[in-house]
Formats: sequence, structure tokens, C-alpha cells
Amino acid sequence: MSIQNEFENLLNKLNTEREELQLKLHLASLEAKDEFEQAEQHWQQIKQKATEIADDSIETSDDFIAKAKIVGEELKETYQRIAKRLAE
Repeated sequence: MSIQNEFENLLNKLNTEREELQLKLHLASLEAKDEFEQAEQHWQQIKQKATEIADDSIETSDDFIAKAKIVGEELKETYQRIAKRLAE
């Protein structure tokens, strides 16, 4: 096999790997985008709860605050999962 043929084979293999990686990155980014959009709904909820907790005119129970913290922790985990997926 000539050097030219070896080089062409190498280029073909690299191109195939490149295309596979592009597809995986695209699919991963779509999944991350979908998960982020769902997280945005939770973000809006937690912002609303934070506003209510900060408003002295609205009585907030310990249970309400505890639930808000749970939503916040879930949102934090979601953001970490998305960041990890994007880093891979």
C-alpha cells in the first residue's frame, strides 16, 4: 500500500469519527437543551417562591419554605447534570 493510500485511509477514518462525534454532540446538546427548558419552569417557580418568602405581607410557613428549598436543590442537581453532560 502506498503512502498516499495510507493517508487517504487515515483521512477517511478521521472523517468518519468526526461525523460520529458531531452527531453525538448534536444529540447531547438537544437533550441538554430540553432538560434546561424543563429546568426553566422550576426556576420560575423558585423565583416566585423566593419573592413570596421575602414579602413580609405574605405569611409563609416552615413547610412552604422547606418545599421551596427542595425545589431549589432539585434545580441545582439538574443544572449540575446538564453541565456534566455538556462537558463530556
